[in-house]
Amino acid sequence: MTNDTMITVQQTARPHGFPTPGHFAFVESPVPSPGPGTALVENLQWSVDPYHREAMDSDELWTLNAPMEGRTLGRVLDSRTPSLRPGDLVLHRKGWRTHSLVAPDEVRPVPDFGPGVPLAAHLSLLGGTGLSAYVGLTRIARLEPGEDLFVSAAAGGVGTAAGRLARLLGAGRLVGSAGSARKVAYLTEEVGFDAAFDYHDGPVTELLAKAAPEGVDAVLEGVGGEHLEAAIASLRDHGRIAWVGAVGQYHSLSAPPPAPRNLFDLVGKSIRLEGFLVRNHMDALEELYDLAVPHLRSGALPLDVTVVEGFGHIVDAFLGMLRGENLGKMLVTA
Repeated sequence: MTNDTMITVQQTARPHGFPTPGHFAFVESPVPSPGPGTALVENLQWSVDPYHREAMDSDELWTLNAPMEGRTLGRVLDSRTPSLRPGDLVLHRKGWRTHSLVAPDEVRPVPDFGPGVPLAAHLSLLGGTGLSAYVGLTRIARLEPGEDLFVSAAAGGVGTAAGRLARLLGAGRLVGSAGSARKVAYLTEEVGFDAAFDYHDGPVTELLAKAAPEGVDAVLEGVGGEHLEAAIASLRDHGRIAWVGAVGQYHSLSAPPPAPRNLFDLVGKSIRLEGFLVRNHMDALEELYDLAVPHLRSGALPLDVTVVEGFGHIVDAFLGMLRGENLGKMLVTA
């Protein structure tokens, strides 16, 4: 690739089950010039997220043989709008490409929080990933100080952010599930979970009951299926479930997993189950900044990120994230 070449990743076919590199193509074209009211951005960091797998199945979300979408951080190279100046750092959703043409209403400036807050924070703890965790904990599950919390898929981006933020919010006992012994150790030794288990080691309901024998007050759930059933079983009366995803069914070749067999326990235990989309809660971003930024600056709040270097490896990073190879948020850097 030269300085005059743009590379765009495009999806070429709908997957049946787990996607492969063959479902993607790297397409070269000349770097475009901005038209009136737009700016050219050179992308520096890309987020690959579990929801991208769901988008691969949707004609409405991702059109075949067209540029894909994703959260991205970049620097303005050239501009024909006064609100975006060369050198400005911006966040936008025209990812999976080396360069993007953006309008002012398609970007957010990257806040300058000073030393201690690296750029990677804006696509992880301070980005959509961390905001999903924050909204799930505070607005949906309404976690109160001293309450016990279960987080499924806790070693991923949202899960690690939830663990870190729950501690700042004064949570009581933190319990998480993960997909390997390595991840379980990371949760308890690095992130601050009191207990964690590998969901491959047995029925999730039994594993959670052992890790939280007295139950929990709130759940941040992102897997679905057996994990959701276990969450319902473990919750105390008047518990709350913030449902942020269902990664356990994204690769299903047939029907999704059956509904939890104990779903009616929501009634008997007065449990509230609420799903949410983080894009409907962007007004909470300043609240997240107020909570997290001082601790990032002081060094008390580490970032949980796995970084893959080189845009040419973005598909590998995405597939690796789906296989669970990352600890924390998976990011790609130029």
